[in-house]
Amino acid sequence: MKKLVLVAFIALLSTTTFAQTAAKRISEYNLEKKVAIQGYDPVAYFTQKKAVKGKSTIASTYEGVIYYFATQADKDLFLKTPTQYEPQYGGWCSYAMGNNGPNGEKVEIDPETFKIVDGKLNLFYNAYFNNTLKSWNKDETKLKTKADINWKKIIK
Repeated sequence: MKKLVLVAFIALLSTTTFAQTAAKRISEYNLEKKVAIQGYDPVAYFTQKKAVKGKSTIASTYEGVIYYFATQADKDLFLKTPTQYEPQYGGWCSYAMGNNGPNGEKVEIDPETFKIVDGKLNLFYNAYFNNTLKSWNKDETKLKTKADINWKKIIK
């Protein structure tokens, strides 16, 4: 009986923790109708080295966030290690997260402006003659460190 109670408790704790994590991610991530990266395939950035629009018919949900994929093979890769392919900073502009104020700033992105840094997908704002990837490249180490700190404050 004790084992059954322990299993039930662990299951309840896991469900509660997942629900809190999913709710936090949905509220803090850069999503459109719970879809990340404006529907772009997170795996294609790594495998094809370019931004590729995903298909709503090839989708997966990870901790409350929906991802679209261009191919079933990309979806399968994602499902093996989702954290490897998820964009940094909830899909917000990496430069703004590291440059703006003591807590960073959530700034929209252009899904076609990206850089893989330390094996992670970073996305950037690029509109109205302002490509923040260029600014990021000028001081990447400092900006990345600050962005990491700022994102931890937001997602805690």
